[in-house]
Amino acid sequence: MSKDVLRYDLMVQDALKGVVRKILAEAARDGLPGEHHFYVTFRTGAPGVRLSQRLREKHPDEMTIVLQHQFWDLSVGEHSFEVGLSFSGVPERLLVPFDAISTFFDPSVQFGLKFEAQDQAEDAASQEAEPAEAPPAPAKIVPAALPAAKGKAPAAEPAAASAKAEPATEGDDSRGTAEVVSLDSFRKKP
Repeated sequence: MSKDVLRYDLMVQDALKGVVRKILAEAARDGLPGEHHFYVTFRTGAPGVRLSQRLREKHPDEMTIVLQHQFWDLSVGEHSFEVGLSFSGVPERLLVPFDAISTFFDPSVQFGLKFEAQDQAEDAASQEAEPAEAPPAPAKIVPAALPAAKGKAPAAEPAAASAKAEPATEGDDSRGTAEVVSLDSFRKKP
């Protein structure tokens, strides 16, 4: 198997992070349209992440925030976004580099992206792969049940008792279905 000198896997991951950047930039500029809201999971120990020591101790590895009703001052830059949220009634300001994001999920349209850590993608590429085995895909479109499947409650819940997005029931065809699409399915097989 030839070595992937062009690093398509990293290019695709960067492009999908650009999708997240564009979505957040539009939300910062225009607000959240309709029922759209976002679950953003990120690695709290990743380089560039800024959050209080209290939150870092409570979430030493990973944290999920919800951008729905009660967030403020969302600003999006080329490499990161910054947002104000309330955690147990305490206002906090977070700075999250796009490289720290592990999942992005919009339950209103059942759309999600899952990212591999940059160092994990580089380690996978540097290891010798068996000839018949393709390297793992760094980013995937994931099913709508991602946050529930992890069994973690989001760290920042809206304080108001607002209507939550209900998961589609078995007989409800109005929302469609989601499926995992792997980059491997587009690669040429020998």
